[in-house]
Amino acid sequence: MAEDPLKTRLEIAKSKILRKEKAEKEGKTSPIGTAFKLSTELVSAVAVGTIIGFILDKTFGTKPWLIIIFFFVGVIAGITNVIRSAKNMQK
Repeated sequence: MAEDPLKTRLEIAKSKILRKEKAEKEGKTSPIGTAFKLSTELVSAVAVGTIIGFILDKTFGTKPWLIIIFFFVGVIAGITNVIRSAKNMQK
């Protein structure tokens, strides 16, 4: 009878360890996934800025100027997003 409670306690401890390991694995992403996320954030910000500049240029007839301005605004926003995401990943 002394072995039954011991076996039960061992099974409970093993299951807790397995759940903890599984939770740790789910929380971590691969380096390729992280790089893809950061590059997507940068590219999407630049693309959105350029598209907004293109639409405004077409509307107001100021052909290259608003595209150029919003391109650089997109670059700045993208770099800011990447820096913010990188800081959050370090925590």
